Amino acid sequence: MPRITPNLWFDTQGEEAAEFYVSVFPNSEIKHISYYGEAGPRAAGTVLTVDFVLDGQEYTAINGGPEFVFDEAISLLINCADQEEVDYYWEKLGEGGQEGPCGWLKDKYGLSWQVVPAALGELLADKDETRAQRAMAAMLGMKRLDVAALHAAADRAE
Repeated sequence: MPRITPNLWFDTQGEEAAEFYVSVFPNSEIKHISYYGEAGPRAAGTVLTVDFVLDGQEYTAINGGPEFVFDEAISLLINCADQEEVDYYWEKLGEGGQEGPCGWLKDKYGLSWQVVPAALGELLADKDETRAQRAMAAMLGMKRLDVAALHAAADRAE
């Protein structure tokens, strides 16, 4: 079965973005850079695509021009083991970007990320529906997700 490789469209910042993402995620690297040739539509020698890997997942950044920009219709989810990982990715990816609700943020390139602790999924799937709903209500009021606060909300007696 073929692998699916997300292609991320940038105006001109594909190489810069790929270098940034590779610096944030462990086990990551830039694999290949291709360039526009004489056929254009951009100047020969300008970066066309950057193939890179983020912790085993392949991506391609393409410098396609200003016609398309990222929006929240697509985001990349980071399943974090604990609060330390949530904080790390929130700080790194959020630098120069914009915080959103419920663990979402946009990085400085406009790409949306969901920075989510594993504990959230466990709490939301709790067999005690009341406990799960208290965790959901707490999450809806947060920007960066706080594992301790999510547990405290779930455990709060009514």
